[in-house]
Amino acid sequence: MALTVKDMMAAANAAVPRIDSARAQELVGQGALLLDIRDAPELEKNGRAAGSHHIPRGMLEFRADPETPFHDPELRKDRVIVLHCASGGRAALAGKLLKDMGYAEVYNLGGFSDWTGERIEPVDPGM
Repeated sequence: MALTVKDMMAAANAAVPRIDSARAQELVGQGALLLDIRDAPELEKNGRAAGSHHIPRGMLEFRADPETPFHDPELRKDRVIVLHCASGGRAALAGKLLKDMGYAEVYNLGGFSDWTGERIEPVDPGM
């Protein structure tokens, strides 16, 4: 039987714990990677969390696999990763993907609006 988005979300939410901003900030303070998986236009429009690392969801598999030429050294299987997107759905699915790829400790903060720490405002593109 084919999977539905509802099935995939249920599996992702079961595998990847959801945490609040206070816990996310605590983990980041201990060296966790705060990973923003929104698309670049979303960051340009809404800003980003200070200290966050950006990898768009569409590139995550390539950046997470050390065997590809696109591997991002910030992603290490022994490093705690806290994901967020715009509302939490993509972060849950991305977290499950990372766990399936062998990443040990992965959390879902939810959406960018859930981050209560310092933010970097979007750049004004001018006229």
